[in-house]
Amino acid sequence: MFQRHAAVFLYAVSPVHMGAGQAIGVIDNPIQRERHTGHPSLAGSGIKGAVRHGFEALGGQKDHLTRLFGPEAGSSELHAGAVSFGDAQTVCLPVRSLRGGYVYATCPQALARAQRLLALLGVQAPWPALPTLAEGECLLTNPALLSGDRLHLEAFEYTARDKDSAAVKAVAAWLAQHALPQADGYAYFADKLKTDLVVLHDTDFGYFAEHAMLVEPHVRIDDETGTASDGGLFYTENLPPESLLVAPLLASATRTGKGQDAETPAEAVMAQMKTVLDGRLLQIGGDATTGRGLVVARIVEGQ
Repeated sequence: MFQRHAAVFLYAVSPVHMGAGQAIGVIDNPIQRERHTGHPSLAGSGIKGAVRHGFEALGGQKDHLTRLFGPEAGSSELHAGAVSFGDAQTVCLPVRSLRGGYVYATCPQALARAQRLLALLGVQAPWPALPTLAEGECLLTNPALLSGDRLHLEAFEYTARDKDSAAVKAVAAWLAQHALPQADGYAYFADKLKTDLVVLHDTDFGYFAEHAMLVEPHVRIDDETGTASDGGLFYTENLPPESLLVAPLLASATRTGKGQDAETPAEAVMAQMKTVLDGRLLQIGGDATTGRGLVVARIVEGQ
């Protein structure tokens, strides 16, 4: 049983490719998505593997690795690790805007699921209820994003039901304070999140969650000719930079199965994870050698 709980916010600072492993559409290498919502997600096993792989580089002690994450597969001494990561779910996504460059787009469904997760982890997120939206409507707090009373995102326009939504202000202020690191390098993005968070109808947001990802063409090069291989064109999907996701982080006391080894309590395990991860740059997913998969983690511990 896990005794300590925390939320891990992951803010993408580069394209992120956490592959789904299968393709059924025109994109050869799609990203992971939730089956029921279609929103981008990051598997908890992938997050845990990335943290384990970079644990020492992030400042963790090598002799704590097995205690915290468990032995390597095939080890003769097997025991459970003391750290668990759940799947990361989407909180908001960057969507290109006619004004302001881009907005942080979200929807009532994504916010409600994030607030539920935070509550289960003991993190207080007193977000007020959002008014009901119809398709084609939006809530925002920054009238400078509008052309008249319309918000233009990509090739679509939305009617502003509320140009100065108190509910959206409260959610945006909480996220800006808790989901992004409190360092000078993130001040611009925290301020933009406060002013440029836009709430769309669930259906409208679902379209951008599917179609507003970064898709990159790649070509395989023939070693002998130095030219493109026949049939070597393929497409890889990436989560775009400025995306924000949240995942649960759970900690228990360490257990090695050896009675003479003193256990590390869950509080100390969580403190180690927070020291290693909070505000740090982490690489997750594939294409690491091309600068993909860079995210900044922020830990918000539950009560």
